[in-house]
Amino acid sequence: MVHEQTDLHLVLGKLSRASVGLVIEPAHLCYLVALRVRAEHGNFASLTGEQLTDLYLQVCELIEPDASNPSKRATHAIQHLRDQRLLRRVDGAGVVRDGEFTLTQLAVAVVDFFVADETLTRVSLVVLMRALISQLGTVLVDARKAQDEQAWRADVVEPLRVTVGDLVAGIERRQRGMDAQQREVREEISALLLRDWFAAVEECEALLEKTSETLSELNEILLRDSALLHEQLQDIEQLAMDAEVEAAVEQAQRVQEHLERVAAWGGERQRAWSDYYQYIQRFLRGVVRLDPDRAVSQRLRDQLAGWLELERRFAFVVADEPSIRLFREARSRVERAPVTRPTADRERAVVLVSEDLLPMRLEERVDEALASGCESLVEVTQRVLHEMPATQRYRFAGRIAALVAERVQVRAPHEREWCRLESAPMEIEEWAWRSDFGGES
Repeated sequence: MVHEQTDLHLVLGKLSRASVGLVIEPAHLCYLVALRVRAEHGNFASLTGEQLTDLYLQVCELIEPDASNPSKRATHAIQHLRDQRLLRRVDGAGVVRDGEFTLTQLAVAVVDFFVADETLTRVSLVVLMRALISQLGTVLVDARKAQDEQAWRADVVEPLRVTVGDLVAGIERRQRGMDAQQREVREEISALLLRDWFAAVEECEALLEKTSETLSELNEILLRDSALLHEQLQDIEQLAMDAEVEAAVEQAQRVQEHLERVAAWGGERQRAWSDYYQYIQRFLRGVVRLDPDRAVSQRLRDQLAGWLELERRFAFVVADEPSIRLFREARSRVERAPVTRPTADRERAVVLVSEDLLPMRLEERVDEALASGCESLVEVTQRVLHEMPATQRYRFAGRIAALVAERVQVRAPHEREWCRLESAPMEIEEWAWRSDFGGES
């Protein structure tokens, strides 16, 4: 996996100066595969030089039984693989004794590309997604517990870089295997149509439906689990930002970018396969089913092949008649003035309004009346309204009753009489209270 911190200019310059190249002959590739299989089946961490030679002799006898001087060819093949950085000596004995060798990461990648069957399936994707969700959950718990930078690096940064990175890389590697499988399906459909034509229609449709169903399931799983994974990574990133740990923030963002690339793969491949699916279906309906015996296509192919030898050559006849021009009647265009509204000064002049002090005076008069010993609402109202303007007395009568109710405890007999006021043409309900409550209640 190429990290984002990698300086591309330095890497390219280094590779160019070192003249790095890779040349693998078919026999050497078979030899690498045999070495990988022998190491895995025998649980060998490394192979001795004698084992390398014996294994090459077996491979040579299998693929080139007539080769001369196989021992010398074995020595040359081992040295060539070491020069190509595919085989590495791991002991420190030098020339003292026979060394021990192991395959490099490059050799393992080459062998896996040609041999390993790592295609993304519904089962493998579910397993990898569950493992990824579980690992991110553990990292999130550790991030909440981390107290210092060392804990963040050991429990958050490194697990994100190694464990989570390897899981995401495993999904991407299997996605590449799925791409190779789709290419093989296309080639198989093409070969079936060339070989069997109309008889291969049902088999081609079955391959199309199977691959379409697989891609739909994979895309559904990616969309469903990606949301949860992004939520966990955002929580980890927020905790790292609060703790000011830049390494954890960068690593969480890098994993999010990898997940976005994985999720985008599902949508892109499904769209591409949908286009191919529609194209093949149109070809099967419009060409194969209409010409089951290939008579029309064969006749057209023969005519195209012998076109120069035909006495009466055929060609397309194209009618190119100019269109009739119809001129419109000339009309004078009348420019109408736009409808507008005359401008006017919409700002109103400021009017000075004196402050209304009557409400404050009303409260003061009510308090004075209660303090003087008035024991009924009629007495208080009569006394206060006498000092108010005649036009405001009706409005202030209700306000006086409200102020009295806030200041005294009114007795509530079953029947209250209505009394007419002398200072205003109205009647009010008579209230009474005990003088000891006065203005104190």
